[in-house]
Amino acid sequence: MVAGTAHAQFNRSDPATGETYAVELAYGWWRPAPTIQIASEGLEIPPTLIDFETDFGVESQRMREFRIVLRPGKKHKFKFDYLPISYEIVDHVLERTVVFNGQSYTVGVPVNVDAKFTTLKIGYEYDFLYYDRGYLGFIVDTKVTRARIDFDSPVNSEFAEAVAPIPTVGLAGRGYVARNVAFGGEFTFFQIPGGEDRDYDGSYFDYDVYGTINFTKNVGVTGGWRKLDLDYTQKLDFGSLDLAGWYVMGVARF
Repeated sequence: MVAGTAHAQFNRSDPATGETYAVELAYGWWRPAPTIQIASEGLEIPPTLIDFETDFGVESQRMREFRIVLRPGKKHKFKFDYLPISYEIVDHVLERTVVFNGQSYTVGVPVNVDAKFTTLKIGYEYDFLYYDRGYLGFIVDTKVTRARIDFDSPVNSEFAEAVAPIPTVGLAGRGYVARNVAFGGEFTFFQIPGGEDRDYDGSYFDYDVYGTINFTKNVGVTGGWRKLDLDYTQKLDFGSLDLAGWYVMGVARF
């Protein structure tokens, strides 16, 4: 006599290492190459388009990033991401005259510039396709971005500041090439169509491609390449933040 095979044997879940968690914490460093341009109007005086690389010699530097994922269900994720971006220029001698926020800074004047772009992302991801070795889902989130630029010289001091919640949508996916090795990506975006008769327009694109190695179900490391592209126009004010580079993060799951 031959025993019958239980039906449950063919439906047993066998998730990849690191995919059974309720809370995921990640902390690491990103070193992007920066392309930053700003223009700030004041007193109805047309501003200068300032390029941080050519005007101030800004170079790549390491930045911190902290991420949290709360996972109440297999296909549901609530995601939080804190990314403080800061560039500080000290005693830089201008090689051309620039106008910022209605004030003129002439050639040869030493200036201190403190530029901060801080982003807090709050989002939700639903994985409409989910398997033991991968998933594909859509994302809706809000990126609250605070930008502040401070100019300081022996003659005067000025600053420009803006805070805006930016809603974005996108896709996220991951696939395992081995039980504990995965590759994935995430893309979110938002864009306001511009035009000659519009005083306001803007766009936000965030690309993230990565690989993950999970040493155990609780500990792993992630490394990848990320590109963040933010542009806005508000009448005569303009800002462009384009960052792209490699990052690495330690990951803990519970």
